[in-house]
Amino acid sequence: MRRHSRAVVVPLVVAAAVALAGCGSSDSTVSKTPEGTAPGSPTASSAPPAPDPTVAAGPTTTPAPADPCAVNLAAPEIAKAVSDLPRDPRSDQPWSSEPLAGNYNECAPLSAVIVKANTNAANPNTRAVLFHLGKFIPTGVPDTYGFNGIDDAATTGDTVALMYSNDMTSLKSVVRFRWNGSGVELIGNTG
Repeated sequence: MRRHSRAVVVPLVVAAAVALAGCGSSDSTVSKTPEGTAPGSPTASSAPPAPDPTVAAGPTTTPAPADPCAVNLAAPEIAKAVSDLPRDPRSDQPWSSEPLAGNYNECAPLSAVIVKANTNAANPNTRAVLFHLGKFIPTGVPDTYGFNGIDDAATTGDTVALMYSNDMTSLKSVVRFRWNGSGVELIGNTG
């Protein structure tokens, strides 16, 4: 019976030796991977593990808050104001909330955006939408249909110079509107 157990043990020992030979020192995986030890078992060296390296954080910068006095043609107040406008009288369509031009900002006594009718017409109607300190001026504003730009050279903090220009005829007309302290008034045509 002893012979039978030896017949089983010898092949097991040979198989274990072959498996261990595959994990010799020439195996790059073994040489790079530390061997695990059971908790409480002695290790070859008693030095504590090295701490993870710390990386000093550079100076942190937070983005500067948006300047409320900068021109902002994506301000939500514009979309709200445009949605409150009556429909375009020619096409009976609402107005597009994406300005063609403008100088809207929350700090100016008077600012404006130019919008067009939301239609597929070749030459849709345009109009100016006026704001006082970033708030839509819904009433008491002179007619602002037909303008398609703003003349920056003639525009100041309390005055907006609305422009109509036609590339085909090189016609350019500028009309200035001013905040007078209580409302908008037309103050003159130029150009």
